[in-house]
Amino acid sequence: MEYKDYYQLMGVERNASQDEIKRAYRKLARKYHPDVSKEADAEERFKELGEAYEVLKDPEKRTAYDELGANWKGGQDFQPPPGWDQGFEFQGGGFTEGDASQFSDFFETLFGSGFASAGHSGRGQPGASYSGGGFATRGEDTHAKVMIDLDDAYQGAARSITLRHSELGDDGRPTVKSRTLKVNIPKGVRQGQHIRLSGQGGPGYGGGPAGDLYLEIGFNDHPFYRVEGRDVYLDLPITPWEAALGATVAVPTPGGEVELKIPAESASGRKMRLKARGIPGSPAGDLYVQLRVVVPPADSDEARALYQQMAQKMAFNPRAALGV
Repeated sequence: MEYKDYYQLMGVERNASQDEIKRAYRKLARKYHPDVSKEADAEERFKELGEAYEVLKDPEKRTAYDELGANWKGGQDFQPPPGWDQGFEFQGGGFTEGDASQFSDFFETLFGSGFASAGHSGRGQPGASYSGGGFATRGEDTHAKVMIDLDDAYQGAARSITLRHSELGDDGRPTVKSRTLKVNIPKGVRQGQHIRLSGQGGPGYGGGPAGDLYLEIGFNDHPFYRVEGRDVYLDLPITPWEAALGATVAVPTPGGEVELKIPAESASGRKMRLKARGIPGSPAGDLYVQLRVVVPPADSDEARALYQQMAQKMAFNPRAALGV
């Protein structure tokens, strides 16, 4: 995927004000509009400008884009760092030209799912009502992605989280503000699930109520486990003799250590299920243990002698199925 330098596409400096960005877009949009331009690449340039303006006109998208850093150049191979948008608070909003599907893979990767769902979720869109001497308008809902530990999903937890959001300064340039909230993480929460914090979204106008804040839950990487839905997966190292003869071994799980009976003649890659040991819920997920046979190193004379005895006494050809 290619990195898109939106500032370069718009012909503005990275510290340009919002008004400067708007003027640059209007000028270039007139120049490259397919209905009037005679440039050979007018349609493609017009599409690129629409994408760049979609990001840079919005202080939140622009600030999030700037978080990626200024060391990338247009056309470079690019993958966003994991969790690049973690803890950044976004408001809903529409798209400049059509929808996100008309833009590049670069835009879709950074903004497509999160911003599109935020802007078109249909939850708590602002509305106005007349009260007393004026109109009261509900504040916008806001959205942020937060990362928690897998243990929090098993036990539930109370966590303090810091969110960042963008505001326009007096100079017309976006600045980053932050706030800290105490959040109750419910037991059994799933990756991708949203937690609603009532009244913690954008402020209302004219005395109207504040919007809500929706927190999308993600899990921090764990050294042992990986998660799919409510199911949890663990690669379990075992010895060759445990695999061949069978054994009962201790297995760590996020809910506590359990004993697992390994059947004799188990092959590496065999998957075993621990029912209801996944993320709690109704029903609870399962925990899948995938066996991984680990061969001891031949790092001593005694170990090498044992391997030589095995080679001499065990008529075993692992490549027999290949005909060799």
